[in-house]
This record gives sequence, structure tokens and C-alpha cells, in this order.
Amino acid sequence: MNDTITTSPEVLRAQMVDRITAAGWARSRAVAEAMRAVPRHLFVPDAPLPDAYADQAIITKRDATGAALSCASEPIIVAMMLDQLDVQPGDKILEVGAGTGYNAALLAYLTGQDGQVTSVDIDPDVIARARHALDTTGNTRVHVVTRDGTLGDAGHAPYDRIIVTVGAWDVPAAWWEQLVPGGRLVVPLRWRGQTRSIAFDRTGNVLRSNSVHLCGFVPMVGQEGERTGHIDPGGEVALYWDEDQPIDPASLRAVLDQPKTTAWSAVTVGPEEPFDGVWLRLTSTDPVTCRIAAAPDAVKTGLCTPAIPVRSPALVEDTSLAYLTLRRLDQNGSPGSAWELGAIGHGPAGEQLADRLCDQIRAWDQSRTGQPVITAYPAGAGRDEPLDGQTIHKRGTVLSVSY
Repeated sequence: MNDTITTSPEVLRAQMVDRITAAGWARSRAVAEAMRAVPRHLFVPDAPLPDAYADQAIITKRDATGAALSCASEPIIVAMMLDQLDVQPGDKILEVGAGTGYNAALLAYLTGQDGQVTSVDIDPDVIARARHALDTTGNTRVHVVTRDGTLGDAGHAPYDRIIVTVGAWDVPAAWWEQLVPGGRLVVPLRWRGQTRSIAFDRTGNVLRSNSVHLCGFVPMVGQEGERTGHIDPGGEVALYWDEDQPIDPASLRAVLDQPKTTAWSAVTVGPEEPFDGVWLRLTSTDPVTCRIAAAPDAVKTGLCTPAIPVRSPALVEDTSLAYLTLRRLDQNGSPGSAWELGAIGHGPAGEQLADRLCDQIRAWDQSRTGQPVITAYPAGAGRDEPLDGQTIHKRGTVLSVSY
């Protein structure tokens, strides 16, 4: 076999797209064609060629602590969001978060000669690298500019589509103002400790979700609406919550040392079966939903054992909490055995909170693939209709999540 041929960029790129389509993304012919045409390796020149087409994100800039500041997203996430965006030839598009320039090149391919793509980023180094890669690959028509992404780019507005490729906590006023009526905004929006890529369609003064998918992104600079704090003396267990929630980690400092109550839901999942929908459903029903994260030592000692240690949903009220947990049903631990979902509660209301969480596990089990309707209004604006479900107040947006 000729290794030069089998490891060529063209073959690796074709294999990448085949994996993406097999997973159910790049659903439109146009998105698949764009991903087959645009050479991703030229946008991540420091990465080994196989890595450029692997199922992984590539970090392109870190801060002094090693935290990621910019990256090339995992290709399947890129395809998912392009599916959500539904670009049409001739569209005017704003991209918030320039990254490597790869996504802008895909957008330019999708919009065609009559379209327009503007990409903004707050980091001049990121913009410079994106500009160089775009020019190198012949995408000279893409407009890139260094500016705060929350401001958009009024000079090239209005836009038929806006896509945000950094994690956003809010929908700032500029995005509302620069999106045409009937336009679409795709944004990785964070609330109650979890992030979902939402395709919002604009009707009048309302954004209403068309699709919602789990994702994770480097957070946008300057949107500090999420709070965090440790709830144990050793700093091994942390909560993450939104600023509109009255959560005080100091009042929970010893809660994990109190007796625990464990409730089981009788709902099971397979070893590879997702259950993130439980968290999403909780955000539609319980205003005290947040995120809990336990360090390895906390899990090892049994201090805190969330279903997914680094990120699991929790309910917090005053001096009590409950969090999602699980147990393997086969005590021998065979690889294919099922897991049962449940909740562990601590504090005076821990048992009630655990029961509430289990109620939502069972509700999710009745419709595991059900999608919520997420509706957003500009904060302070008059509304044409009442909000259903849970209302979440952000600085620029009032959000509701309902099933």
C-alpha cells in the first residue's frame, strides 16, 4: 500500500467527512461538499496532518495557566452548527469568534460569490492568524476585524445569519439589532451550568429555538454571568451557577459532611447512552438547577460522587443540595452492563431535592429525544406573549425553557 496516498490531505479529509455523515451530521449536501473542499490542515499548520482531520479539537492559543483561549473546534461540532445555520447562497453572515479561519472559509464556500462573510474576534493575534490562513487558501473576500464580538460589526450589517463560535452566556443587544427579521442566530449558549448550541429564528422581537444540541466551547471574553465557589474545606467540590440564582457556597461549606440520602429512579442507560437530556429538562422545571464538579480525590473518598464528576446537574436550596449520580447494575462490572440513574441529597432538604431530581429523570425517560422550546426576548423589552416554563434572567436577555 502506498502510504503517501493513504495519508494525503485529500484522503484524510474524505475520511473525516465520511465519519461525520455516518454520525448523522453534514446532513445537507452543501455542508458535506464544503467540508470536502476546504483544506482544514492549512488552517492548523502546526498540527500533524492526521490530527488536522481527526475527531478532536485543536488548541491554537493558551493563556499563562494553560487554559485554552482559542481553538479549531472538533469537525463534527463544526458540521452540526453549519447544519443548524442552514446557510443559503448569497447570505450575509456574521461569525463571532474567528478561530483559525476554517469556519469562515466553510461559510464563504456555502454563501458563494454573491454572499458576504464577516468574522470578528477580540484577540488581534487570532485575527492575524485567521487572515493569513484565509488569504493562503484563496478566501480573500472574507472580512475579518479585531473587535469585541458582543458588538458584532454594524458596518456590514444587517445579517441573514449570525453564528457564534465561542461560548456565550448572553445574547447581547448588537446581535439582536444586526440580525434581519426572519434571520437565524446559532449560538453556544450557557445557562444553569451547561452549554447548548441553539439555532434561534427571529420573529419580530422574539428568538425561538429551531434546534438544540449539547456542545462545549471556549468561553467568550467579557461575559461573566456565571458564578463559582467551593462547598468543602478542601476545595475539592465546586458549584457553578448563574447570577440570577440566590446560591451562597459559604452556607453549604459543610453540607457534604452531613448524612446523605440516596434516591434511585429505576431509569437505566447503557454504557454509551447519553443522559444529558436530564440536565436540560431540569433547567425547564427547577429554578435551583446548577452544576456540580468533583475532583478525583473527592470521588475516590466518596465525599461527592456525581454521575460525571467534572460536570453534573445539581439542585441547591439554602443549606441543602442534591446531585445526579448513577450505579452499575451488574456488580461484576461487565463492560456492557446498564447503569441506573439517581440522586444523592445532603442537608435538611436533601431528601426532597433528591426526589425532585429523580422525578425529572423519570420525565426525561418518557421522551428521551424530546426537544425543548427555548424562547428569548431582549431584557426590558415588552413581550407579545407570556413566557412558559422556567424564566432565566440574563443581562441582555430573558430566556425561557419549556417542554
